[in-house]
Amino acid sequence: MQFSTAALTDLGLVRSENEDRFLSDPTIGLFAVADGIGGLPHGAEAAECVVSTLAESIRNNIAGDKIVDLAAAVNQANTSVLQLGVNLTPSTGLGCTLCVGFIHSGFMKLANVGDSRCYLMRNGEVNLLTTDDTVEHEVEMRRARGEKIQLDERYRNALTRCMGQPMDLDLKIFVHAVQKGDVLLFCSDGISRMILEKDILGRMRDSDSPDQAARGLIADAMAAGGHDNATVVVVRIDAL
Repeated sequence: MQFSTAALTDLGLVRSENEDRFLSDPTIGLFAVADGIGGLPHGAEAAECVVSTLAESIRNNIAGDKIVDLAAAVNQANTSVLQLGVNLTPSTGLGCTLCVGFIHSGFMKLANVGDSRCYLMRNGEVNLLTTDDTVEHEVEMRRARGEKIQLDERYRNALTRCMGQPMDLDLKIFVHAVQKGDVLLFCSDGISRMILEKDILGRMRDSDSPDQAARGLIADAMAAGGHDNATVVVVRIDAL
């Protein structure tokens, strides 16, 4: 497979440290965004641990001619963050989000933990491929099951799951067929919470290259206030 890619991260206009990290390796088709959790210490270290552990695990599988087990690689990264938390901040631990895609042989294996996202643009339409692990989404699901439950607006965006938790991630791996011309966007919430989805579509549709799309999305997030770190990985499928 052949890809055109661009990856950018920006501190933003408010934060003093960038706790986002990205992974973009078109040689093996591995792309990810991780975002350190606000309110917990060492968010940057947690995000860096996740992307580096993931990259090493997937590359080792490929080098050994093994079938890539994305769920196992994500769980290994979770264990690494958990151990790092024991070493750095045993009283609180560490945490970050993750959205990761592994693209190979015309298919993408996709997983997310937290609220970092993956969008797919195909034939001029953008679809969100991931589901946020937030209190708001949890309430929506419980209401759909018929439960009468109120949403406390103060905790709407609070995460219900993250990397670094001492529990089973109960990870679901989604497999999507990809096509030539597809454009994928992996992003942190510094993008998705600052830019309306229709404007994300407009920016991606109006861009001639992944680099132009990435730079435009970062600029849009800053124009909207830049309240958080903003990170994007844009991937165009050029050949299967």
